[in-house]
Amino acid sequence: MQGTVDGFTYGLVTPLVAYFMACLGGALGLRCTTRSLLVAGSWRAGWLALGSVAIASGIWTMHFIAMMGFTVEETPVHYDKPTTFASLGVAVLMVGAGIFIVGYQGATGAALFTGGTVTGLGIASMHYLGMAGMRLNGKLAYNTLTVSASVVIAVVAAIAALWAAGQVRGFLWSVGASLVMGLAVSGMHYMGMAALSVHLHGPTGGTPAGESAAALLAPMMIGPLAFLCLAGVVVMFDPQMVMGRPDRRPAEIRRPGIPAHHVASRPGRRPAARPVRERGYSRSRTPQSR
Repeated sequence: MQGTVDGFTYGLVTPLVAYFMACLGGALGLRCTTRSLLVAGSWRAGWLALGSVAIASGIWTMHFIAMMGFTVEETPVHYDKPTTFASLGVAVLMVGAGIFIVGYQGATGAALFTGGTVTGLGIASMHYLGMAGMRLNGKLAYNTLTVSASVVIAVVAAIAALWAAGQVRGFLWSVGASLVMGLAVSGMHYMGMAALSVHLHGPTGGTPAGESAAALLAPMMIGPLAFLCLAGVVVMFDPQMVMGRPDRRPAEIRRPGIPAHHVASRPGRRPAARPVRERGYSRSRTPQSR
């Protein structure tokens, strides 16, 4: 027996809120990634870690907010707590791996492709592992072609977003990138949901294992939401990160793949040695010329 699946039980409320969370996590994470390209040493690792968790928290929260609007008319839908927690862990680890690759190797070429692919696969893995945590009186089945399309969307979106972060430009640049990333992550989610069908075991009446969405997901979201708020405070109180301007010029910023020329051309920063000698030379010649 085929179950009747509804992914928009509350209308546009859950998709819009989910999209906002994906954009928020993406914006904070991309700004942290941009900031990491402007510093060196342990500071770079710290910014990359903060950005990884911000993006992972945003997409995980987006997924389960959207899942609150998911119902199957013939059976209640519950969630397994360990699997749901594991989906968050997978998102943090895989997104973090991709972002660290870009952060240390640069946002171009093979590093960008590798890092973006790992990040995109992390987004997709989080989605389908979260779906595997669903408990209902039926069996989930997926259309292979539609699932493949959702994974491609996640990978392409991740590559594009990390490329934008690597440009080391201003705040509006990353806001635009986060809007695109949020749209792609939400599109990937609903593309994956479109691939889903539920085959019921038989006449319903029993209660599936696990906990309901309201009992499990709402309390679990407190942690990621609190972290996103904390990351937002860090962004607001670090104008260097908001504007994309470095407070120094580390040597590592000249590594291949990192657009150091944007940093060198920032207003208010004087070239180091050569112009100083030229000014000295012109002053020494001024009396002779007169």
